[in-house]
Amino acid sequence: MSTTLRLQPTPPLAGSKSRNASRSRLNRALVVVLLGLATAVILLPIAIIVFTAFKPVAEVNAFPPTLTPGTWTLDNFTRIFQDLPFIRLIANSFVFAGGVTLFALLFDSLAAYALARIDFTGKKFLLIAIIASLMIPFQATLVPVYQLASDLGWVNTFAALIIPRAADAFGIFFLRQFFLSLPRDLDNAARIDGASEWRVYWNVVLPNAMPAILTLGVFVFVNNWNDLLWPLIFTTDKDMGTLTSGLTLLTGPGGIVPYGVMMAGALVAILPLAAIFMFVQRRFIESVATTGLK
Repeated sequence: MSTTLRLQPTPPLAGSKSRNASRSRLNRALVVVLLGLATAVILLPIAIIVFTAFKPVAEVNAFPPTLTPGTWTLDNFTRIFQDLPFIRLIANSFVFAGGVTLFALLFDSLAAYALARIDFTGKKFLLIAIIASLMIPFQATLVPVYQLASDLGWVNTFAALIIPRAADAFGIFFLRQFFLSLPRDLDNAARIDGASEWRVYWNVVLPNAMPAILTLGVFVFVNNWNDLLWPLIFTTDKDMGTLTSGLTLLTGPGGIVPYGVMMAGALVAILPLAAIFMFVQRRFIESVATTGLK
């Protein structure tokens, strides 16, 4: 008769469990503290903008400076509408940034679709040329583009602001990389059903690439909304300026800057971006969850 010995696992000690639980709680508390400190550092500039926008002139120029205003005032917000055509500047910014975003998403996605999903002669050479164009400094092309826009009579028009930025090498490369990750079976199934290349692009690839489209759209819109140099170069008329270029007109003689008014304008300029980001963030999460299911 054989006897089989079964070794029972030794239960963990109660002290060991309590030490592990305490260490886990300590780690979580440390992570929360570090995240809180990082959040405070990130939000500090925004807090300075908000509080300075509501300070009277005496407190803005006071030394030592204070973070929160002692007396809250709306005079700075009143001045930006008195000293500048502020409503027109906001409208121009939406037309400029929105127009560039729409054209860039269309042209970048078309070029990216051709480079990622269609085989043609010279595709690799074209891709290398597009990537190489990213190495050309923006300032190197600014003067020739301005000269061309001036010859066409586009200075002080939305055409000069939008058309030269209607496509972007980074956007093409970014979307191409995402399009390559989509299954080829989706294209092949659509072509078997008789879909043209345009139908494959519009009804198959774009809906499944919505996370990348939204991400690129946010980047392009924010970049152009905050751009100062481009509208400053191509617009000389005050009524054709954007928010960023219009705020530079607040600088007085001798370089005196009304920081309270400037911060009020910056705060108003931030609000549309925050609203758009909150809306796109929800759509972005929905797009990621349904990618490949449409």
